[in-house]
Formats: sequence, C-alpha cells, structure tokens
Amino acid sequence: MKRIMLLLAVLVVACTVVFAGGGSSGSKEAATTVLRWSYWGSETRIKAVQQAVDEYFNRTGVIVAAEVAPGTNEHFNKVLTQIAGGNAPDIIQLGGYFSNLNVTDNNVSAPGVENILLPLDDYVKKGILDISNIDTAAIKAGTRDGKLYGIPVALNMPALIYNKALLDRVGAPQPKVSMTWAEYEAWLRDVKAKLPANVYPSTDNSATQSGSVFFGYWLGQNGTPMWDGANVLFTAADAQKYFEMWARWRADGLVPPAATSADFAEANESSSAMIAGRTVVAQIWSNQIGNWQAATRDELGLIELPNAVPTNGLWGQMSQMIGINKFSKNAEAAVRFLNFYMNDPAANKFTAGQYGNPVTPVGRDILLANADANTRKQLEYLSVAGKHASQPNPNMPNDTEWNSSLFLIAQNVAYGRITPAQGGQQAYELAMRLTADARAAAAAKR
Repeated sequence: MKRIMLLLAVLVVACTVVFAGGGSSGSKEAATTVLRWSYWGSETRIKAVQQAVDEYFNRTGVIVAAEVAPGTNEHFNKVLTQIAGGNAPDIIQLGGYFSNLNVTDNNVSAPGVENILLPLDDYVKKGILDISNIDTAAIKAGTRDGKLYGIPVALNMPALIYNKALLDRVGAPQPKVSMTWAEYEAWLRDVKAKLPANVYPSTDNSATQSGSVFFGYWLGQNGTPMWDGANVLFTAADAQKYFEMWARWRADGLVPPAATSADFAEANESSSAMIAGRTVVAQIWSNQIGNWQAATRDELGLIELPNAVPTNGLWGQMSQMIGINKFSKNAEAAVRFLNFYMNDPAANKFTAGQYGNPVTPVGRDILLANADANTRKQLEYLSVAGKHASQPNPNMPNDTEWNSSLFLIAQNVAYGRITPAQGGQQAYELAMRLTADARAAAAAKR
C-alpha cells in the first residue's frame, strides 16, 4: 500500500508540474518529462533508489516514477503483460541477462531482445551514455549481436580462490593475480615442491556434478566456445586437449588422484578439498569468498583463471541489468537518467552495493571506504578481472544433464576408464545431442 501511495503521489506531482509549467522553457520545461521505471527490490533498495531519483529531479526537473513490484516474478509478469499491451515503462529492470523477458538467450525458440529493448550504441556515440568507466565484463554481458541493450548494475565473475596462509606456512610462492597457462602451471609445480605429502596444489575442477565453469572457460579462451545458442562451436579434438591437460596435472601430482578427488563434490565450501586442507587452489565465483573464508581460519585470496589477460576469456554473471523500452516516447531522457544512475557519484552514494558488487570504479570506491576484508578482496579482484572479459556464451541446453553427464565423462578419464581422446569425443557428442534436441523442441513450438 505504501508503494501504491508513493506512486500516486509522484504522478500527482507530475501532473501539477505539467499544468503549472505553462509556456516556460529551460530547466522548468524539463519538469514536464515523466519517466516510468519498473523494478523490484527490498525496502532498503527502494529507499536508496528513491534518494537517487530525488537527486536527479533536483538537478534536472525530470520525474522518474517508480513502479515497484514486490518480487521478481511479480515484476516480470507485469512487465511482460505491459509489453504485450504496448504500455511498458520507459525503464525496465532486467534479471540475469535477458532471459526473464522470454527473449533469445538460452532459449532458441524465443523472439529476439531487439523486439523489446532499445539499442544504446547511438547514445554512446553521441556522448549521452558514458560507458568508459563501466567494466568490460558488464558491457559484454549487456550486448547481443554486437549491440548494447542493457547495462548491468552488479557483477560476479569466475575466479580461483587460494589458501594464502598455507602457502606462507610452507614457504611456497604467492601467485600473481594474472598468469598465462605456462606461468600458472609453473607456479603449481613450485607449490608442489613445498607441500607435505597428500596435499596438492590444485583441486580437480575439470567438471563437477553441478557445474562446468572451468570447461566452458577453457573452451572460450581457446577460441572455441561450447555453443552460440544455435551451433556447437568446439570439436572433439578441443575437448580432448582439455582432458589431456587435467590428465597431465593428475599424473604429475598437481591435482589429487581420482579416488581422492571423488571424496569432494566441490559443490560449495562444505564439500571442498581446499577447505579440507587437501589442496591449495579451487575454482569458485567471486561473490562466494565470504562463505569460503568463514569455513577456515586460513586467509584466502582470489586470482584470475589462467590466460584471462591475452584472451579476455572471463565473463560476468549478472544478477540484474537496466534496459530502455524500445518504444519509449522519452527514450533519450531515459538514457540520460541511466547515465546518471550508473556514473554519477551522487547516485552511487545511495545505490552502491544495493545490487551486489558495482560495475564501476566510482561504485566500488564508495563501498571500499567501509568494506570488510572479504568485500575488499571481491572488489579488488573485480577491478582487475572486469577488464578481461568477453560476452558470455549461452548455457548449454538442458544444462543439468550437460553438467552431470560431463562430470561422468571427466570421472571416467580421471580413473583411466577412457582416454582423453575418447572423453573429448563423448563430450562433443553430448553437446551435439543436447543442442539438436533444443532445436527440435523449438521447431515443434512453431
């Protein structure tokens, strides 16, 4: 009820301003512009957003009328209905990527994002929208078919977490944040030389029952992504090379033997060989460091996956983005507000941290002023890794089956039941089958 009354009050003010404006010009004339913004969030976020909106009104006279939904599902149900009816708001909060709008992302049967959202590239060229300080990972995540359709407001990225305290205890070298594959493997070997028996430099992250991040990263930085939403882009030979890398590391004692790795599901910190003291480094998402750090007394740190710098092989996992309605009658005014919301220190003073880790230096600097150690490590990592990213590729269709089946293939390679070449062929055939099934399902709906 409070939200409804707030919206009505804003609209009343808008009408009052319109009728009181008469024939005035300049900043007062701008006050006749009313932008509708549909989003969802907690009471804390609603308050922070309103403070930023009030600041913008005080500067420009432009009214941004919030249409707040109580939750994600309610928000998108409403927005999709408004889109279908031709009455969508000017500014739309999006979920992770564009999938909540039922547009092409992982769904090969859905209509394209270009039918709903406004491309922002012309506004960037005109200087209306400044993206120079927004992380590359965020810009790439908001881009489809070479066009920018959304600006992410928070960023999460793949990372390697390592046990800094353990390295100090055994006298092993600390890693660099960014390394090539050759440098990374050399570091693993230097660490191995210092570790006690039955402790290994790296966790076996070749595949887990619920994730294939390392496999997807390796293929992407290799120039052969898993698929592009329509076609499989890697070959059996590419996957073979991946399994050969892990087989070499396993044979050289850089990762645990298969039987040891099998004791750890690597689903989270509670099932991690690293937290159990058996390995030094493991793959996680950057925002998980708090949970992992809470599980051990040893100080932990974050570094990039190898070869991120020369390949821009990382990507951003976005929880939320902001886009502009393609059919907005106030499109330029909406983009100007988006520019303020993303880049202005006054806006970030209110909103930094409301969505997660900010995608701009100004937002991170505001959080860093009062950040705890784990938040500081996340922000410092993202300030580096955010520059070394490309557009994320779609998840494999039926990714639950993909992850579990890839894990079985990786396990069979690890135990020597099949060769890396056979594993590569099986991974390729699995991808071909799942993507063919997705295309067939999409065709059946037409």
